[in-house]
Amino acid sequence: MTKMVVLLSEGFADWETGLLSAVARSFYGVEVVQVTVDGWPVTSSGGLKVMPEVGLAEAVVGADALVLCGGPAWRTSPPEIGLTLETFTGVIAAICDATRALAGAGVLDGVRHTSNDAETLDVPGYAGAKRFVSSGSALRDGRIVTAAGTAPVSLMGEVLAALGLADDNLRFYLGMLGAEHQSLAKAA
Repeated sequence: MTKMVVLLSEGFADWETGLLSAVARSFYGVEVVQVTVDGWPVTSSGGLKVMPEVGLAEAVVGADALVLCGGPAWRTSPPEIGLTLETFTGVIAAICDATRALAGAGVLDGVRHTSNDAETLDVPGYAGAKRFVSSGSALRDGRIVTAAGTAPVSLMGEVLAALGLADDNLRFYLGMLGAEHQSLAKAA
């Protein structure tokens, strides 16, 4: 069974990885494990309290994907996960300010990537500015997936595709969910 670990931090942006977790688990049978670095409970920006059963180190053993959910902690008190990022060999994805962790660990230095904007990635250790792409959709380069906080739908698609789960159903979900954003753009 495919296993995906979603790392949450205090104040995490619950909308950024919620769709990915739900679709992966409900429609693709992926084991989705929501964790914090230390296994302690956290509360999302929307007030959702998550009580993980394990911490990050235990959860990533045998995992196929590690997804970092965005939120304010990535700027104020970022979890120390550099070693995990350096040694994890599966799919690594980050959205919004969580892309800062990938930048600081050097994960983005050799791959095309995106984030909220180029300034978001201005962190010590980042040497990938020449590979940054300003994009409203998630980007996948090999096993690395990055997205701005406004791109949870394409993040879902790119992570599932990176896990080898792309199929006609996924294309249907992406079209259906993306249609809302197209209609909103036309209305504005």
